[in-house]
Amino acid sequence: MLKNNSKYFLFLLVLIMASCAKRGSITGGLKDTLAPILKSSYPKNFSTEFKGTEIKLTFDEFIKLKDLKKQLIISPPMKNEPLISPTSVAKFITIKINDTLQPNTTYSFNFGQSIEDNNEGNPLSQFKYVFSTGAIIDSLSISGTVKDGYEKEVESFVSVMLYEVNDKYNDSVVYKESPRYITNTLDSLKTFKLDNLKAGKYLLVAMKDYGSNNKFNPNKDKIAFKKEFITIPNDTTYELKLFKEVLPFKAFKPIQASGNRLIFPYEGKTDEMKLKVKNNEIDLPIIITKFPKKDSLQIWFKPLKVDSLSMAVSKGKYSKNFTFKIKEQKKDSLNITTVQKSSNSFRDSFVLESATPITKMDASKIKLINKDSVAVAFTTKYDDFNQQIVFDFKKELSENYTFIIMPGALTDYLEQSNINITFKLNTKSIEEYGNLKVSLQNVKRFPVLVQLTNNAGDVVATEYCESKTKVEFSFIDPSLFSLRAIYDDNKNAIWDTGNFLEKRQAEEVIYFSKEIPVRANWDIEQVFDLSIPYTPEPKKKVEKKKKSSSGF
Repeated sequence: MLKNNSKYFLFLLVLIMASCAKRGSITGGLKDTLAPILKSSYPKNFSTEFKGTEIKLTFDEFIKLKDLKKQLIISPPMKNEPLISPTSVAKFITIKINDTLQPNTTYSFNFGQSIEDNNEGNPLSQFKYVFSTGAIIDSLSISGTVKDGYEKEVESFVSVMLYEVNDKYNDSVVYKESPRYITNTLDSLKTFKLDNLKAGKYLLVAMKDYGSNNKFNPNKDKIAFKKEFITIPNDTTYELKLFKEVLPFKAFKPIQASGNRLIFPYEGKTDEMKLKVKNNEIDLPIIITKFPKKDSLQIWFKPLKVDSLSMAVSKGKYSKNFTFKIKEQKKDSLNITTVQKSSNSFRDSFVLESATPITKMDASKIKLINKDSVAVAFTTKYDDFNQQIVFDFKKELSENYTFIIMPGALTDYLEQSNINITFKLNTKSIEEYGNLKVSLQNVKRFPVLVQLTNNAGDVVATEYCESKTKVEFSFIDPSLFSLRAIYDDNKNAIWDTGNFLEKRQAEEVIYFSKEIPVRANWDIEQVFDLSIPYTPEPKKKVEKKKKSSSGF
């Protein structure tokens, strides 16, 4: 009997040891998906006759603050930011007010998505703490959407502001004063809602405030505004379109780039600008061209031995004089390169670019031949401001072209001539291109610019419509395109931005609702209804997978 019991205990012991040695996963139970809950607040949320300087918010679990500076919106803004603590994990938040509060005013602290539980990061979305220094909580509100006046998508974190219109109001408030009320679109929303407002007349403004100071800086910020003052209460849903202003003309000190060239930085537009470069009192012959992709000009002069030069710049009432040292440097060399505007070589002109300004061109020393070495007739035009030579000729499909620029064909202002250069251009077969036919509907007014843009936002093709509603983009390289229309109100064939002080909105831009796939050997017909505004699709939230842990 004892022997049998010993065998039984030995077997049971082996089973227990085997069970302990087996590896397994610790699941930790169900995932917490609930946001923290405000358990209590002192003073109570939505208190009136607020006189204190400290607020304490207590939650039902440990919380942490994330991106508080970006997410927290205090309305009306305070000159001295409150101290919010702790910055570590805790079950409470303390707000210490360091400013003199306005009388009879409703304040709101909107924490956005900044309050999260410590374990899973579940946000307490759009939590607001509200109090009034007066006897009532203001309860009126307005709402709307924010869009970009030119781009397809609007940036994140756009401020929406209300300035009170009273006997002290003037347009300079957006530059110098903080708004009466403020909210923010935050990182995921393109809509806005301003709550806890009092009745009155206001200026409504949206601002991409890169300085984060609640003041409009035209050098950096974008702005949107309603031309007419708004009155509250009302049930209007507002739409605000952001734009970047063109700055007033301003000249900066030129920088010597070589022995014969200056870089001249500026702000604004250079149309009707007058510029002179002098050696003592003698005007120097100069050539002015655009510096590529920069708000700068290139000023070309023939090399000379001097210690300094002077420059006089004027535009309208603006004038500026500069004196600058000239150092001995190498002169620029003539160099000819091709300009590839896009891969759509069949639609584009063939363009050459010169590193120095061209002053002489001998067309007899330029040849264009096809793959059978047959000469092709062409004409040229020199764009002196951009230093580009544009070739115009009849292209054929499935053809190879060779441009031969013989020595002496091109001479720059320094009397430098080119060496022998060869460039090639190939076109595809008709089956390799696609065609897009667009029918415009509900056009409010003419003229209209219709543009095809690629994924990078570059304009691939443009059609200018003064009365027609049928637009055709032929011989397009297959790709995915966006389509937009611009109401060209001043008829200058470009999009023009707005100006706050002039109360002028940017020219209206309408995007087609979807991207258009253009396929090889396909004819696509697309109706573009200009009365339907583009609405971006909401971004899908990507959830991070939690790593599983295992143990003994």
